[in-house]
Amino acid sequence: MSTTTVNISAAQVKELREKTGAPMMDCKQALTEAKGDFEQAVVVLRKKGVSVAAKKATRVTSEGSVASYIHAGGKIGVLVEINCESDFVARTDDFKELVHDIAMHIAASDPKYVRKEDVTAADFAREKEIYLSLKDPTISISQLITTKIGKLGENISVRRFARFKVGDAGETIAISKPEQKPE
Repeated sequence: MSTTTVNISAAQVKELREKTGAPMMDCKQALTEAKGDFEQAVVVLRKKGVSVAAKKATRVTSEGSVASYIHAGGKIGVLVEINCESDFVARTDDFKELVHDIAMHIAASDPKYVRKEDVTAADFAREKEIYLSLKDPTISISQLITTKIGKLGENISVRRFARFKVGDAGETIAISKPEQKPE
């Protein structure tokens, strides 16, 4: 049985990092595991991100940021609270970018719920037909958050949001159930 050694160039690692935002060493390991196949390396990194996120899901998120986004000439506005574990992560550009992206997503898609567990069966059936997108239509908000959890190393959660649109009879306000803090 022969083993094939695949040489991974710095340019390949850089390209994967730019596409995924994953740390350099994780990109190199993913490319090595995928034997140089770029698309397979992306899959490896996504699986790793999901694994990291699952391990961190029970950790309390009591820090974070509240952000606003105004769209369409002042006709739509959003306030959103995104939580993380530490104020250090809350101050990073990656976290701020995530909060802004989610606020833009809320403005564009008008979601009614924070978590899928809160969605009624009727609303789930209706929303299933509407594909919610952000910058990349192949990535959902939960996948975006999972990716950032893998990159930043902390649990991140959408706590609540409010969306206002001029002329609407009522605004959308979605609040998740409060987290249980460990004793």
